[in-house]
Amino acid sequence: MKKWVVFCLSLMLALSLVACGNSSGDDGDAAADGGEGDGNTQKNITLRVAWWGSQTRHDSTLEVIKMYEEENPNVKIESEFTGFDGYWEKMSAQAAGNNLPDVMQQNFGEYLTQYADKELLADMNEFVDDGTIDLSQFDELIVDSGVVDGKLLGIPLGMNAYAAMYDPEMIESAGAELPDMDWTWDDFKDIAGKVAETYDYGSGAIDDGIRNGFDYFSRQRGQAIFNDDGTGLGYEDDVLIDYWNLLLELQDEGITPPPDVALEHQDVENSLLAHGKAAFQFRWSNQGVAIASSAGKDLKMATVPGGPEAMFVKPAMFFSISETSDKKEEAAKFINFFVNNVEAQRAQKLDRGVPPSSVVRDEMRSEVSTMDQEIFEYVDYILENGSPIDKSYPVEAAEVFVLMEEFNERVLYKELAPEDAAKQFREQAEALISK
Repeated sequence: MKKWVVFCLSLMLALSLVACGNSSGDDGDAAADGGEGDGNTQKNITLRVAWWGSQTRHDSTLEVIKMYEEENPNVKIESEFTGFDGYWEKMSAQAAGNNLPDVMQQNFGEYLTQYADKELLADMNEFVDDGTIDLSQFDELIVDSGVVDGKLLGIPLGMNAYAAMYDPEMIESAGAELPDMDWTWDDFKDIAGKVAETYDYGSGAIDDGIRNGFDYFSRQRGQAIFNDDGTGLGYEDDVLIDYWNLLLELQDEGITPPPDVALEHQDVENSLLAHGKAAFQFRWSNQGVAIASSAGKDLKMATVPGGPEAMFVKPAMFFSISETSDKKEEAAKFINFFVNNVEAQRAQKLDRGVPPSSVVRDEMRSEVSTMDQEIFEYVDYILENGSPIDKSYPVEAAEVFVLMEEFNERVLYKELAPEDAAKQFREQAEALISK
């Protein structure tokens, strides 16, 4: 929680500095490789590319970069990578100094909104229109997730969908039926409740906080966390109260763990499902391989209870081009290679989610592991049966989510009743948004 607070404060401060001092236009740092203008006019080109991730992601990304450099010997790529915790602080400091990398890994929602609000990212529509970036095999909904106010600011690097991952052997050994894609919360209570009679718990926490679980819960009731224009919250308080009461009921009945136990098992590889202490774990689909590897067996996936209609496919992350880059065209060429080259996608091993190109998916489908196949099929199902992702994130969304997590913790530790928490959260959240 403290890391989130530091992130929000540092990012808002740095972006405010940019708003005050960003008058350099597109001058960028052309002197870095001794050239002028766009990448096409330079004999030798140096691109800076930044991303966050695990060591596995770093290694696979460096492998893709090596492939690109071999195909483009006049291009040298300077890599900047770090863990998630330090990434946004580093990027905000670079933004304040008008020194963002040419290509930066970007995230959906509050992150993309904040950078878009300060006009720090380039519109890539021109590179799609002229064929530099080929999105013809991308699903329209996943492309639209990177659009803000008509500008294409992020190219999806992979696709993700939230899922109820489960161990069918554990469920069947507890005498319960396996879930399907149309199951309800009552079905979940029944199945996970029977599992809890045999194992430590029926399920891990519904979320590693509240944001993802409540996002789907509110969508199942035709509402959303934020309203359509991002000027306030978009749900009625009864919806949040019902969700907190559901979490408390599951916790009190021993179906899900108390918050202190959930916190101990927050890491993917250390989840209760991975340790065989619970049959369910709610996670993003690209984490399925890591959980299955830790569990030592293949797992299955179902939708969040409530059916597929409220589900959506989320970009695992984006690549964006900084507005100050003087090598936008070469940056666009690199991004196109990254998402459309089959060998580049193979090298990444689904670490950034299911490849967004249907052509790449078809090439890889027959060669991936059983668990990867499950992820492919699950994401395809959500693409076909889900609904569009909500994009109306206010600039202050990061602060709102920190606040939501604080109230969620107080509710789950029973320091605050759901009714009081919902009222107080609304007052404070809308005060943040209105500022």
